[in-house]
Amino acid sequence: MSTKCKVLNLYAGIGGNRKLWENVEVTAIENDYNIVKIYQDNFPNDKVIVEDAHKYLLEHYEEFDFIWSSPPCPTHSRIRNEAGVGVGQNKPVYPDMILYEEIIFLNYNFKGKWVVENVIGYYKPLIRPIVYKEHYFWANFVIDGKKNMDRGHMGSMEDLRSIKKFDLSKYKKDIDERKLLRNCTESETGLYIFNSAFKEKQETLNKT
Repeated sequence: MSTKCKVLNLYAGIGGNRKLWENVEVTAIENDYNIVKIYQDNFPNDKVIVEDAHKYLLEHYEEFDFIWSSPPCPTHSRIRNEAGVGVGQNKPVYPDMILYEEIIFLNYNFKGKWVVENVIGYYKPLIRPIVYKEHYFWANFVIDGKKNMDRGHMGSMEDLRSIKKFDLSKYKKDIDERKLLRNCTESETGLYIFNSAFKEKQETLNKT
């Protein structure tokens, strides 16, 4: 792309999905001030807004070329349901329907490229996703799935830092480093999904 792609990065976390993106103008939305600090340290040129991502999407979606959303995953998680609820450690909760609200909203209203990411859930998805490296993705472009590739998010801290390409040790007093790294989308996955969104356009340009 000759001009910078305007990207909305919702529920941005520490920015794992965004780490390898180039030629982009990113607006990141995150509501945890401690996490925002980490994001800003790693991506000082991005615009970071501390706000409710779900609300921001509704009010600003038309301003962007590409939208990535990663709504909160705990209520959909197999791990929470099987290892927690299944053995009585966690109480059952309603699945958070923000996930499906955003998929439907983007599908019927947003004219650019969009993707919604979440964990592989414990129930049959209400809307069929694409499975890529132990993630669910819903998108308005083609993603070639890779179902059996381990994310490595259950490894040791050393493994997590290597796989996720973040070392958060200096922030330890303010964060749960393991949780943040486990929730972080791998940078290679983020780049693959981003490139997939514009692959058709790139192929068309190459043929002309």
